[in-house]
Amino acid sequence: MRASTFRRLMNLWPPFLFNSIRVQHVSEDWSELRVVLRLRPWNRNYVRTQFGGNLFAMTDPFWMLLAMHQLGNDYFVWDKAGAIDFVAPGREDVYAHFKLEPAVVDELRAAAAGGDKVLRWFDVDVVTRSGEVVARVRKQLYVRLKPKAR
Repeated sequence: MRASTFRRLMNLWPPFLFNSIRVQHVSEDWSELRVVLRLRPWNRNYVRTQFGGNLFAMTDPFWMLLAMHQLGNDYFVWDKAGAIDFVAPGREDVYAHFKLEPAVVDELRAAAAGGDKVLRWFDVDVVTRSGEVVARVRKQLYVRLKPKAR
């Protein structure tokens, strides 16, 4: 799937659409992605700040999807674990920028070459427009070369 088509489809996906989460950009080589969570009356929490579930949701699938597209069809790539650290209240729109470096993709390929499972943590900060950190999100990926490719 082309990155531009993926971006459009993700923006129509109901969990993102109804929670004001928008994928702003996906690079054609699947190495970079930017997402925004708009603060709206219907997605605020009780104290009128960004709802923590939406902060996690806006970051949830993207490390896995970037890795899947860069590694290709010969690999299993799954989310294994996740954690979020709420740093400051989100009182405005927030953003996350994912960048999967080619060297990291090469490391994953090398580590999985023998058919062993590879577990690796990836981090992304959720920030305001001015760069204030609202949350730090960690996701652990499971990567393994498929049996037919070993």
